[in-house]
Amino acid sequence: MLELIVREPAKKTKQTPLLFIHGAWHGAWCWDEYFLPYFAEQGYAVYAPSLRGHGQSEGRERLRWTAAADYVADVAETVAKLPQPPIIIGHSMGGYVVQKYLETTTLPGAILLASVPPQGVWRIALRSAWRFPKQFAKLNLKLSLYPLVETAELTKFHFFSQDMPQEQVNRYFTKLGDESYRGFLDMLLFNLPRPARVQTPMLVFGGQDDAIFSMNEVKATAHAYNTTPHFFPMAHDMMLEAGWEQVAGKMLMWLENQGID
Repeated sequence: MLELIVREPAKKTKQTPLLFIHGAWHGAWCWDEYFLPYFAEQGYAVYAPSLRGHGQSEGRERLRWTAAADYVADVAETVAKLPQPPIIIGHSMGGYVVQKYLETTTLPGAILLASVPPQGVWRIALRSAWRFPKQFAKLNLKLSLYPLVETAELTKFHFFSQDMPQEQVNRYFTKLGDESYRGFLDMLLFNLPRPARVQTPMLVFGGQDDAIFSMNEVKATAHAYNTTPHFFPMAHDMMLEAGWEQVAGKMLMWLENQGID
């Protein structure tokens, strides 16, 4: 069973639902902080599942060997429950899952926030091994990605701007969980996205101060999907950072320009 957070608008003015897919270590909670209430207020029905092994979803005991295909199946299961095909939004690893899902399904639109690029995560893996050799060694010995975020300090480095209040960082840190080692291998090499198979219109965002994916990697993602990236002065967790309103507003503008109702 997958946790699914649903927010219905007080007055529904939009027919197309929005589906939000979280990234590694996170759960549906990360969208419910700001984005779900915001878009519900704009008249959208909004949905955010926690992928298996995350949040309040089942599967934590099997998380280590959960494959990317399993996450894609979770998205397909959630889409099947919606009243009609959604706009799908993915952050980080969630952006990777969205790309994989769209290889075989076409939706009205998709938005990637600080997403895993089609080339995979080998660059960030190398950077992590260089920056945090002890954590990276522990990651491979334990077959667990949690060592990269095992302290509030590491969490802040990877996800948030340095001026985010520490009490806010601490609150988010307590909500993080482990991540699939098999999923990491899929994103590294074994199941990379195939942009040529994707027909869905795409919007690509990145953070100028993202410690995980560089601006060049975000540009490569946008190029792969024949679009132009948009950057914001923030770190990796764009939906939780100060300035999230600008990101949400740009998303809303794009939806309106696409004629999506």
